Amino acid sequence: MYVVRRVWDALPGEARRVASLVAAMGEEYETAGKRSPSRVYFNTATVPGDRNRVYMEWTEEVIASPYRDDVVASPSRAQELYAKVRELTVDSWIEFYELMTPEKALDVGNAARS
Repeated sequence: MYVVRRVWDALPGEARRVASLVAAMGEEYETAGKRSPSRVYFNTATVPGDRNRVYMEWTEEVIASPYRDDVVASPSRAQELYAKVRELTVDSWIEFYELMTPEKALDVGNAARS
């Protein structure tokens, strides 16, 4: 299992609006059965960390190409929301992480206590 995190650098003062659009976009994907529930978080300079940054993360069983033959088009409303997000951001990227699950854990025995 994997964690997928999408990151956007919002225009100054627009992180909350971008986060709202991204959250709605996630709901569209979830309703369409294309994605697991997502979590959206952001910083408008109210907490330490990178300012004007928005994050969305969700889990995937496998990482697969979006260009494979069996891909169904994204929900049209999600596409409309993303067009608005692009107008309010200066950069975006996607990150992938392997999620630690019990079946992947190594037996570390007493080593963790040392």
